[in-house]
Amino acid sequence: MNPILEHMSGLHTLTDDVIAMDLLINAKSGVRNYAMAVTECATPEIKRILMKQLDEAIDSHEKISHYMVQHGLYHPYHIPEQIQLDLKNIQTAMNILS
Repeated sequence: MNPILEHMSGLHTLTDDVIAMDLLINAKSGVRNYAMAVTECATPEIKRILMKQLDEAIDSHEKISHYMVQHGLYHPYHIPEQIQLDLKNIQTAMNILS
């Protein structure tokens, strides 16, 4: 985005790690929603389509989380580091609102 538009819209404080975490959270939500939909559908055809979408959503989640781990944006196995990163992201989000 154009730096002037980013500043005017307040998005200049968005960082790659905040954007990546938002993407990861949305990917998790997609997996959960597809899994729920698979258990609720009535026809085998729709169930097969939803299961394919679920597999793709799981694959996307894996790719996003792998990217984040590789770039130090996500620490699923080091809880204290993840907590510090989450606190930093919260502060960034609060700065966007102010």
